[in-house]
Amino acid sequence: MSTALTGTPPGTPYRSGADPLLHPDPAVAAEHAATENLLRCWARETGAVPDRDGVLRVPVLGGHAHVTAPVRYWSPCGWHRFGPVTLGPHGVRGTDRQPAPVDAVTVTALLGATTARGEGGHLTALVAQVADSVVRTAGILAYRRTTADPGHLPFLSAEQSLLLGHPQHPAPKGRDGLAPAQSAAYSPETHGAFRLHWYAVDRDLLASDSAERTTAEQITADLLGDPAALPPGTAALPVHPWQAGDLAVRPAVRALLEQGALHDLGVRGEPWHPTSSVRTVLRPGSPWMLKLSLGLRITNSRRENLRKELHRGLEVHRLLEAGLAADWRAAHPGFDIVRDPAWIGLDAPGLSDPSGLDTVLRRQPFGPDDRVHCVAGLVAEQPLGDALDSALAGALRGLAARTAQPLATVAVEWFRRYLDAVVLPVLWLDGRGGVALEAHQQNTLVTLDTDGWPTGGRYRDNQGYYFRRSKADELSARLPGIGDVSDTFVPDEVADERFGYYLGINHLLGLIGAFGSQGLADEERLLTVLRRFLAGPAATATRSGLPARLLDAPTLRCKANLLTRLDGLDELVGPVATQSVYVTLPNPVAAA
Repeated sequence: MSTALTGTPPGTPYRSGADPLLHPDPAVAAEHAATENLLRCWARETGAVPDRDGVLRVPVLGGHAHVTAPVRYWSPCGWHRFGPVTLGPHGVRGTDRQPAPVDAVTVTALLGATTARGEGGHLTALVAQVADSVVRTAGILAYRRTTADPGHLPFLSAEQSLLLGHPQHPAPKGRDGLAPAQSAAYSPETHGAFRLHWYAVDRDLLASDSAERTTAEQITADLLGDPAALPPGTAALPVHPWQAGDLAVRPAVRALLEQGALHDLGVRGEPWHPTSSVRTVLRPGSPWMLKLSLGLRITNSRRENLRKELHRGLEVHRLLEAGLAADWRAAHPGFDIVRDPAWIGLDAPGLSDPSGLDTVLRRQPFGPDDRVHCVAGLVAEQPLGDALDSALAGALRGLAARTAQPLATVAVEWFRRYLDAVVLPVLWLDGRGGVALEAHQQNTLVTLDTDGWPTGGRYRDNQGYYFRRSKADELSARLPGIGDVSDTFVPDEVADERFGYYLGINHLLGLIGAFGSQGLADEERLLTVLRRFLAGPAATATRSGLPARLLDAPTLRCKANLLTRLDGLDELVGPVATQSVYVTLPNPVAAA
């Protein structure tokens, strides 16, 4: 059974007074969200478990003190819930000495100092990132508790609902380098909106590609919407306004501006809105989204587009159009990839890769009648009123009311349908198509019908494709030259580890953990449903090796976000196999 050691039992929503995330002071709620994340990371990445009295105690300062937190809910899948975190001397139990409350920055410093990691200033950097994330989270909660949703496109509203961020990351809202006024304009959680900064680049420096009937240059000219603004012989290049300020002090870019090869057109056009990734922006009514380069550290990476990622997104689009999509749709008509069929940038002496100027042109497939959520946003708790419900909880309660079924019964059926509608197609593409997706919760979109049942979905991310080396001949037969410039083929063992983490742990176990920690369903019951799915259609219809691994492997390899940050790694730099720290976890799917 899922374990509610103290506090609210499974099946009951958390209410005000029971959950520190609902504290009326946004700063207090943000501090608690951060310390919960840190302890979840610590438990996952080190194997720490609570004592018999239902309290998690982490020895710090050489064992002379403990960071202590009562466990309100212990999740088989890792979405644990904690009470207030305190710091006390060793041996405080059974005495009158009371532990003192402790903030997230102090917890970060204490936990980081107990490891052999964090040298070279990485622990100091992480402490700063956690502090930044806490302040931004408090600002987000203060804004959202007093400001109504402006009622944009439903897809955009859903994209802007991820208020607390990744529950297994130490600094999910850290955006170092973004000033407070910039944060309000550029952040999705505060309904940000801003006009793009535009450059005109001489055509002899233009770098671009397009699988559309129109060129990338024609697409950006249409988005600029002012042909007279472009000097003769130039193409329009959109840039995030924060990035434009950063580019202006880079010597190579400044030289291009001084030479007249790059022309600064300034801020122009209608406002664009940031989606959940911050740097991918949407303008209602436009068929395009833009994935902009943004040199801020967001979670584990600085988010500037690498040229191989631009090639990769276009290459996957061409691969799908070469016949793979038709085969995929025949088996799973409700699922697809959000396409990245064009990109634009420039090549010039002195520019590195990433240049900070390259932009992905992404198709925007959702209309005003589409009910679509990124999975991370769907399960994100909303500490805004007197209950900590997520959009998932709201959908399930609506279904329970309409069907006159118990909430737990509806939740199990919803999860079963979700496996068929979203997970099965991703497994099919791996096993039948040879392409493993980095299908974590923020990269995966689920479409719901008018009642709230899952009917299909999309995957989006031009970074997160793994072409299996064992499938190289089959993929090359579909698209000759595939992988030559995109650096996407990896050994199967690397694909297995990454696919197992992103789909198996982050996505599936994270979803089950959300159900359990929010009191929507018992996690063990959902794990049973998952096992039946993996042993049935997932194994027989997809030919993916992941179902067998999830069912049989006693342990799984898991990305360790806290340890990755302590090592100072950037997930977009270096070989795929060494971009992150991975640890070994007990496998709850195989634990039956």
